[in-house]
Amino acid sequence: MTLLVLALVAPLTAQQPPQQPPPVFRSGAQLTVETVTVKDKAGRPIEGLTAKDFSITEDGVPQTISFVEFQRVPNPSDPLRTAVAAPAAVATPPRQPDEQHQISPSAPGDIRYRDRRLLVLYFDLSAMPPNDLMRAYVAGQKFIVTQMQAQDLVAIMTFQGGAVKVKHDFTGDRAQLQEVFDTLIYGDDKDGDGISDATDTGTAFGQDDAEFNILNTDRQLSALQTAATMLRSLPEQKSLVYFASGLRLNGVDNQAQLRATTNAAIRANVAIFPVDARGLVADAPLGDATRASPGGIGMFSGQLANAGMTNFQRSQDTLYSLAKDTGGKALFDNNDLSVGIVQAAESVSSYYIVGFYTTHPERDGRFHRVRIALTGGLSADLTYRQGYFADKEFGRFTAADKERQLEEALMLDNPVTEITIAMEVNYFQLNRAEYFVPVAVKMPGSELALARRRGAARTVIDFIGEVKDDYGVTIQNVRDKLDIKLSDDTASQLAKRPIQYETGFTLLPGKYVIKFLARDAETGRIGTFQSSFIIPNLNKEEKRVPISSVVLGSQRVPLGGALYTVRKDAALSADPLVYDGQKLIPSVTRVFSKGRDLYVFLQAYQRNEPAMQPLVAFVSFYRGDVKVFETAPLAVTSGLDARTKAIPLRFSLPLTDLPAGRYDCQVTVLQPDGEKAAFWRAAIAVIP
Repeated sequence: MTLLVLALVAPLTAQQPPQQPPPVFRSGAQLTVETVTVKDKAGRPIEGLTAKDFSITEDGVPQTISFVEFQRVPNPSDPLRTAVAAPAAVATPPRQPDEQHQISPSAPGDIRYRDRRLLVLYFDLSAMPPNDLMRAYVAGQKFIVTQMQAQDLVAIMTFQGGAVKVKHDFTGDRAQLQEVFDTLIYGDDKDGDGISDATDTGTAFGQDDAEFNILNTDRQLSALQTAATMLRSLPEQKSLVYFASGLRLNGVDNQAQLRATTNAAIRANVAIFPVDARGLVADAPLGDATRASPGGIGMFSGQLANAGMTNFQRSQDTLYSLAKDTGGKALFDNNDLSVGIVQAAESVSSYYIVGFYTTHPERDGRFHRVRIALTGGLSADLTYRQGYFADKEFGRFTAADKERQLEEALMLDNPVTEITIAMEVNYFQLNRAEYFVPVAVKMPGSELALARRRGAARTVIDFIGEVKDDYGVTIQNVRDKLDIKLSDDTASQLAKRPIQYETGFTLLPGKYVIKFLARDAETGRIGTFQSSFIIPNLNKEEKRVPISSVVLGSQRVPLGGALYTVRKDAALSADPLVYDGQKLIPSVTRVFSKGRDLYVFLQAYQRNEPAMQPLVAFVSFYRGDVKVFETAPLAVTSGLDARTKAIPLRFSLPLTDLPAGRYDCQVTVLQPDGEKAAFWRAAIAVIP
């Protein structure tokens, strides 16, 4: 059958301007970028090529080239380098004290660092002893001061305490880079990354290193993968110099993480140049004076010496694999570690950036083989990546992929805000040393996806959180997966009511940072909340009445059964929010409805008193400096807990007569006999 289509075309008249080509909109398109080095037989870069001179196939299917951009990078070894004009300097704002940096992305289609060499100095502080760390820092300083070229831009990253931190974005300013090294060496930056506390004593999730030492390599490789992912937004070729004191695989799980790290580097156009910070090592056959004599017949047969040499070589095998698989070069057994940085810099010569929109945009995680050739009979030596592993959509994630996604999100300093999260941290004294710290995390139910399984509606949330002290050491952590089954009624309410998660920690007085991640297990969307908090030492409070933090809430519910209380086992024995079989739900957002009572709870402590002293407490509401409401004084003469020395103070306030608006809520506690007082104030909102 032949289908005949007649098209009527009106001739253009003098009054009709020629039509412009319609704009092209791509839906679901995936831009793939390749860096291609083209050299002649003499090893010189070939310039002047255009898109017509290249042909690209992906999995055997020809691809349409969208753009070709030449990056002219002067070679320091080129005798004509003095005649080549140095690229214009990239403007970098002055570095502010205690400033946290991120890798600034390029705009789509923009080559931000044109004709520049991008070098990343990455220091793995989690596994380098102080001597190796100092040697690595000195090598970095030497390169910055004496070996850095005009076309070089350097970024500095560190990994410590479970987080990958960007100490400085790409810059050619030697003074700013030198300042970063000064803070790293002398340990006077706020992150405490100096030599004095460079040893990491906690893992990403806070496990004890003695028990989970086998997972340290996974942790280091996962952090390196995160660093490569942070560089992916830049289409240029990057060289990452990885300083570490060896890196040894333990078990088959590390092979999967090694492959994931390599794939991330390849996708991001990052070549890894590992540098063994131990330098040239000459160990005694039976060990040095830092260890006891091994004893046994192995001392005389040579087995101990052979085993020591084998272990040392194995600690370098993973570094060699990272270099070989990503196009870099490893530097071993050399005391001048700056040679590794110079090798990374000189490996980048003039190259082409070639971009195309792949005809295989499926995010299936499979390997796609790429072939690039020259057309028109041109002959040259081409160097490029032979393929890439496509991204994988969350629906196709394996259990390992999902775990790795959470690890990456936890390591990033830059938070993920795909899901809105609010969090409240309180503290209550348990004894002279310990404090119970309840944590409430709230998120809108409308942002969570419902899944239908076996005819029932449910929503699944993954939680992960950790508490670090002022030195960046992980103190405690929590990991939970909540599978919330919903009835038809509660499922319809999910879009209108938030979901709240309850947990708690036992901590000592001090300064802490808490970081919490929540992931919708159906869509893979993640929300992050990070906050600093202080637990005061109430034992040293002499001038004021020692009080806990104040909890405000509008709901007291029976334990174990409400949509907004998904953690059914949150009734810990130490939780003071549980009273008469009901739990007070903290209002994390501190927004209260006039139709509900406002509950106020806190504890006062009389640990140093021989007998209970009477207290008087009341709650006030202010608008600016004007008091608009105040409760009658609450006289407390009993209720002292013999174990915790705590006196609970509870208020229930009707809000029906209070106009809607914003207020400052103040709680006042007086001890008349001791002539002491304590005040607490926070902003709240009352809605109709």
